[in-house]
Amino acid sequence: MYLVKTPWLLKKLYPKLTWHVNNTTRCIYLTFDDGPIPIVTPFVLNILKQYNAKATFFCIGDNVHKHPEIFEQVKSDGHSIGNHTYNHLKGWDTDDQTYLNNFLQADKLLNTTLFRPPYGRMKRSQVKLLKEAKPGLDIVMWSVLSGDFDISLKPEKCLDNVLKNTGSGDIVLFHDSLKARERMEYVLPRAMEHWTNKGFLFDTLSSK
Repeated sequence: MYLVKTPWLLKKLYPKLTWHVNNTTRCIYLTFDDGPIPIVTPFVLNILKQYNAKATFFCIGDNVHKHPEIFEQVKSDGHSIGNHTYNHLKGWDTDDQTYLNNFLQADKLLNTTLFRPPYGRMKRSQVKLLKEAKPGLDIVMWSVLSGDFDISLKPEKCLDNVLKNTGSGDIVLFHDSLKARERMEYVLPRAMEHWTNKGFLFDTLSSK
């Protein structure tokens, strides 16, 4: 069970996390979780390049270790990098010290002040620990969840959900993963064409 559009109540409960970007320009912030991996991440990079679009990639440390050449391509294309832990840990099911250590292990490879918790789930105590360990850390959530990870969701419905719910300042969550591949590869190029025709720009989230 998940909501495409993040409810205001959740944003109010966790006001210190980043859910949306307040700006006056027509800009959408595309984010991709779980890479980098072969085939899927290069597909994303190719589509973004076609539209002169920049995005933010929340990378799993272990995937960076396995595929350093794809990671370097993400960076050389001008995209921002975020930490997504080393082993895609779910904070609610992980003790705080293990979670912190896993974050720090990934940080050695990623060196960024952007972080997104896998599954969007972490304890308040973990938020505190990570911010103490990494001054200036920006924990980024999302305002639009594409649902591309949902294998029961038809690609056409996934596209419809994204287009109906995305506007200026929204942080949109996609995945450059094998699980999400079918839906993401259908949605991304069509959404990019639609948004571009509507006059939207695409920028990175800033790492301090």
